Amino acid sequence: MNRTIKKVAVLGSGVMGSRIACHFANIGVQVLLLDIVPRKLNEVEEAKGLTLENNGVRNRIVNDALTAALKSNPSPIYNKKFASRITTGNFDDDLSKIKDVDWIIEVVIENLDIKKKVFTDVEKHRKPGTLITSNTSGIPINLMLDGRSDDFKKHFCGTHFFNPPRYLKLLEIIPTKDTDQEVVDFFMKYGDLYLGKTTVLCKDTPAFIANRIGVYSIMSLFHVVEEMDLTVAEVDKLTGPVLGRPKSATFRTADVVGLDTLVHVANGLCANLPNDEAKEMFKLPSYVDHMIKENWLGSKTGQGFYKKIKTAEGSEILSLNLKTLEYEQSARPKFATLDLLKPIDDLRKRMKAYEQGKDKAGEFFRKTFYGLFAYCSNRIPEISDDIYKIDDALKAGFGWELGPFEVWDALGVAETVKAVEAAGHKVSPWVKEMLAGGQESFYKLEDGKKKCFDLEKKAFAEIPGTEDYIMLDPMRSTSKVWGNTGVTVFDLGDGILGLEFHTKMNSMGADVIQGINKAIDMAEESYRGLVIANEGPNFSAGANLAMILMMAAEQEYDEIHMAVKTFQNTMMRVRYSSIPVVVAPHGLSLGGGCEITLHADKVVVQAETYIGLVEFGAGLIPAGGGTKEFVLRASDALRDGDIELNDLKNRFMTIGTAQVATSGAEAFELGILVPGRDHINMNKMRQITEAKAAAIELAEAGYTKPVMRTDIKVQGRAGLGMFYAGSSSMLSGKFISEHDKLISEKLGYVMCGGDLSEATMVSEQYLLDLEREAFVSLCAERKTMERIQSILQTGRPLRN
Repeated sequence: MNRTIKKVAVLGSGVMGSRIACHFANIGVQVLLLDIVPRKLNEVEEAKGLTLENNGVRNRIVNDALTAALKSNPSPIYNKKFASRITTGNFDDDLSKIKDVDWIIEVVIENLDIKKKVFTDVEKHRKPGTLITSNTSGIPINLMLDGRSDDFKKHFCGTHFFNPPRYLKLLEIIPTKDTDQEVVDFFMKYGDLYLGKTTVLCKDTPAFIANRIGVYSIMSLFHVVEEMDLTVAEVDKLTGPVLGRPKSATFRTADVVGLDTLVHVANGLCANLPNDEAKEMFKLPSYVDHMIKENWLGSKTGQGFYKKIKTAEGSEILSLNLKTLEYEQSARPKFATLDLLKPIDDLRKRMKAYEQGKDKAGEFFRKTFYGLFAYCSNRIPEISDDIYKIDDALKAGFGWELGPFEVWDALGVAETVKAVEAAGHKVSPWVKEMLAGGQESFYKLEDGKKKCFDLEKKAFAEIPGTEDYIMLDPMRSTSKVWGNTGVTVFDLGDGILGLEFHTKMNSMGADVIQGINKAIDMAEESYRGLVIANEGPNFSAGANLAMILMMAAEQEYDEIHMAVKTFQNTMMRVRYSSIPVVVAPHGLSLGGGCEITLHADKVVVQAETYIGLVEFGAGLIPAGGGTKEFVLRASDALRDGDIELNDLKNRFMTIGTAQVATSGAEAFELGILVPGRDHINMNKMRQITEAKAAAIELAEAGYTKPVMRTDIKVQGRAGLGMFYAGSSSMLSGKFISEHDKLISEKLGYVMCGGDLSEATMVSEQYLLDLEREAFVSLCAERKTMERIQSILQTGRPLRN
């Protein structure tokens, strides 16, 4: 059956329901969001003399929930305008409207009786063949089938989103014994292609996959904390980015998610897993029990493992002493092992070094991971028949960079099995059988593909669903055609080259510039297109500021001039090569990372991309063609009768306020991306595949090298007057500093084409020369050097 999802109904507007609705709105789907009618008036409604029959009152719960979601930070929606795709209502008045939707998602309270009642009401209005799913995080899906029609059962399954749905990439699909295979296949594909999710097929077992393993890991750690007498701050230091996990690590994550949510799942597992060998781990430690009784649930109640207090200087964050249960200042955690790990960028090598640590940090690693390895091995085939599903679920649902079996591989499976069992844990027999059969790891790279050990076949097999993904890591031994310290060039097949950055934060220094030029040379000579993309956490944080600061401190302005000119020339090669260049930004794509995007023939932007020209915060202006490109686009946007300074002013403000788009959708609004040409990618795993397809399409359409522009209209003194007057006014109002005024005037000078007596047509090279001159002159300013130094040392811009 060919299904199209044009409209969904989300039943329940709580934290999850409202945010699931927002994510469907993100991808262009119309949403009907419903919730219950209030039982009584609130104070405001009483004061207004309203009744329970008033429409606003009847929809108060759903409207308040959606409003709160849209105001939350980080935002659940790509662009506030997309909220217009959501229509609200209530179960009593509007449930009949579900007859017009393609997919009904139940997201009401985690109570089986309430869910059954909702499904009974749904059956009165649901059109046969309509998809119907539950977002439960723990109630067995098969228990929801009682009393349901055959058509309902065939089209029903669990679709477990993770909070926040926009950002966490996991979607667990849990079929029942009656779910049609066509429905399961549809959800697996739809979640991947349209919702941008890692879709993991789960068995109907308690907490499914991610929460079963993830909550075991957290609860196990809670007990180890007591055993080893560690502090909250120490544990978050030991379990954050050093492990390839989010900065929020363990306790801060618990505060954000809500301790009550975590405890609810843990209690459910404890009650429903009488034969689980680690059942004791799901029992609450005394300090967690106390926190629940005191309602110290985290961010939602104002305090949890951390508490923010006001001080004379502003505010301070205290952490909970798990022994005294008092809040106190945290001592800065210090571990010798962590110091040794700092220079190790390769996460797999870092894991191995972490395990071998001789201090308390190393002991903590072994205690937590050895138990986790054993627990995961014993969950196969209980919760999954496949190793990769457990890793995929933990990576997508909990933000782990490496899943448990991938970490185990990094440590060495055979030697770790011995250490795990010596520590008192029991590894599943299948692991030993795998080793005895001569297979020494759970994964391996073969023929440019990542393969996983298949327990049924007792051999390695390609991971299902990854056939359409281009993954660079497995291709290093088979498809690398050139490289230096900063980049690798791959043959992606079908006449397309791929260029990957792999510097720190993928910053763009001399090695990256050399690599871009080399890749274009190679593509022009022997290929038909180039894709610039990578698989790191960020596309590129921009130019190498440390290098610029060093040259500025040494007053090597000729060197800075040459470096900027080389960068500009490289960006122009991206634009004016004889082959199509497709750029695929994701994550942080700032400064130079944005400028290379601005010069692409086509951009395949990942939905979660934070992109912008941020040089102003470093006391500089964009000088890799970014300022030039904004002027060019403002010129191209002019139409007869327009007020010519309006678009230019908007683009000036975008650069002058270092505005960053917080999604691919917002990047269109800021004029960084071009409507009708550029494309938003929802699933990062597919981004390089989509970029390659775009390069092929451009090549096969008869791509012709563009001609450099000489027809860019600049405003001269008319624009300068506006920008100079504006910056003087902002300074007088104390909105900006003297140095901000200087940078603003230099930016305005470039964007207006200099001190020209009237509007004039100029070339790209003319504007690039102005850009470069302004940039170099700002590098000579002490306050600019102070700003660059602040960013390098603290990551934050300095207002001076």
